Amino acid sequence: MARIAGVDLPRHKRTEIALCYIYGLGRTSARKICEKLGIPETRRVQDLTEDEVNRIREEIDKNWAGKVEGDLRRVEGLNVKRLIEINCYRGQRHRRGLPTRGQRTKTNARTRRGRKRMTVAGKKIAPSKG
Repeated sequence: MARIAGVDLPRHKRTEIALCYIYGLGRTSARKICEKLGIPETRRVQDLTEDEVNRIREEIDKNWAGKVEGDLRRVEGLNVKRLIEINCYRGQRHRRGLPTRGQRTKTNARTRRGRKRMTVAGKKIAPSKG
């Protein structure tokens, strides 16, 4: 099993897709890494040689230094803590667990607010006479 940046990559997925499991790497970055190292798009993780895995690991460490997985999570966490600490509007929204980018909250925003869906009863239809 390939372990890169502290993440076990899924064995049966294509390399380009499996690299997206690393926090901070998306499809475009994964595709660029594969192209740069000459790894075919259709190659599965289980078919990678140890040398190719090491080359991918070195490429991520060298060119994406400090921008993936734990380091990136830490930086983002510190940014949010700073916003909360200086008590700016975005920090207040983070503290309350509400959307920070101007979305409406009267309807929607269920995932951010952590509310369950509430069922609203429909109108009762009177039986028709006739």
